[in-house]
Amino acid sequence: MGRLLGRGIGPRAVGVAAVLAVTLGAAACGGSDDSGPTSSGSTTGAPKGTLTIADAGFTESKILADMYGELLTKAGYKVDRTSVQSTEIAQSSLESGQIDVMPQYVATYADLLNTLVNGKDAASVSSSDLDASVAALRKLATGKGLTALDPADAVDQNAFAVSKDFATKNSLKTLSDLGASGLEVKIAAGPECATRPFCQPGLEKTYNIKVSGILETGVDTAQTKSAVKDGTDAQLGLVLTTDATVDDYDLVVLDDDKKLQNADNLVPIVNTKSLSPEITAALNALAPVLTTADLADLNKKVDSDRERSSDVAKEYLKSKNLL
Repeated sequence: MGRLLGRGIGPRAVGVAAVLAVTLGAAACGGSDDSGPTSSGSTTGAPKGTLTIADAGFTESKILADMYGELLTKAGYKVDRTSVQSTEIAQSSLESGQIDVMPQYVATYADLLNTLVNGKDAASVSSSDLDASVAALRKLATGKGLTALDPADAVDQNAFAVSKDFATKNSLKTLSDLGASGLEVKIAAGPECATRPFCQPGLEKTYNIKVSGILETGVDTAQTKSAVKDGTDAQLGLVLTTDATVDDYDLVVLDDDKKLQNADNLVPIVNTKSLSPEITAALNALAPVLTTADLADLNKKVDSDRERSSDVAKEYLKSKNLL
């Protein structure tokens, strides 16, 4: 996965922007086998209404949308689950109310809305400051008829990993350590890394890291992690903070100690006309509970252990006494 919206490279180009499961129209009347609750309403009486909850077609988004579905079902709503085809369809459908709820990422979504409102050349409104990024997001969302609820503690950001041997040999714990070492490294990442401000340019400017080039293996792919593990063709790899398989490749993530990456915490986006106090309470209950480590573990259960996202979501909520 590689997000190309907002902060540059990260987990959503294959999610929010490009490769998604099915069109909204094809799935609006119900979810697929692994898309969570599709028609179950409250167990305490007649449903309060029907809500369409969309994911962006990749594992993490599906898990979050499934969680939202379970929480809103418990709150007394009938839930339809769907996936979307593109950023444009997702955005127009959220604004029109065809989609009622969708998980998004604070910094990335704030910058996306900013470009829609102020043009593609508009300066970024997001940063590593979560509160400031949320404030910017909420202001922009309001103008689009949308509401951003409470962001989760869980954050999905770019991260940079080296092999454990490389880190030990060169006493590396942070990206600042790598910059101070004077070592020249090749980055295993997507081709966009060469120009995106949160990849090569940011590493060079913020950390004074010497980059010899890009090995085009993609963002957080098996090829990227394997290349860095071997260390011959690349010494630094672009991964994600919610990847629980990094350790499987004998890699270690260097701490982003100068906060290069933006605050991409998970956040529910709701069509304001659909919003109710019950919806707000149900979804906000997840915010202080879900951590980055939790999210990494949930992703691994689906991607590596081949569990259904709906089952993983339900089991997690039960374990946290939210169901």
